[in-house]
Amino acid sequence: MRSTTMHEYESRAALAEALATGVAAVLAGGIATRGMASLALSGGSTPKLFLETLSRIEIDWASVSVTLVDERWVPEESPRSNAGFLRRHFLKGPAAAAAFQPLHAPGPIETAVPELAERVRLLPHPFDALILGMGTDGHTASFFPGGTTLGALLDPAGTAPLGAIEAPGAGEPRVTLTLPAIVDARFLALHIEGEEKRAVLKAALEPGPIDEMPVRAVLRAARPDPIAVFWAP
Repeated sequence: MRSTTMHEYESRAALAEALATGVAAVLAGGIATRGMASLALSGGSTPKLFLETLSRIEIDWASVSVTLVDERWVPEESPRSNAGFLRRHFLKGPAAAAAFQPLHAPGPIETAVPELAERVRLLPHPFDALILGMGTDGHTASFFPGGTTLGALLDPAGTAPLGAIEAPGAGEPRVTLTLPAIVDARFLALHIEGEEKRAVLKAALEPGPIDEMPVRAVLRAARPDPIAVFWAP
């Protein structure tokens, strides 16, 4: 089975509309089937337009639990906080009714991770939809090349849904969903934009070490459905 299916759009606005419509349909299906749905989102500059578009779609957001794929260990007031980013660009309008579970807590990251992992376990699983981004260094989520705990986070047999990591390219220490928690999602999408990231994806799909381009761990994971790649120039 192919690891990915490509969805290419002429503009970033068209991509945002298509991805938002697709995610909303997946969430609505989860609500219709189980009475609830769950969604994991990424930060960074790329998903801003997608999140703004998704926030305006009318579904039963009160039945949706939302969390992050990863988070920098900074307070929510920091401009580097993914939680703050979601509050500005997604948790508003109709989507403000969603239940949001941030991935940050007071205190040192080492002592907070067990509590945060338990909060993630209490969310509806598997995630109905999970949207990843990708850096030009081949990282996704907070799976960074050279990360201190990269091997454990990428262990397909791991049981923890979340872990901490530090890496040269990550800036602050971070918490991130683990590989098993990510690839278990019913709808898993990789949202990238620009020719540079398309070239990075092409390289990641070629044979090569996972630790050099950790996104390969996601792309090579066994799943019943391919990962949906959404790309625009």
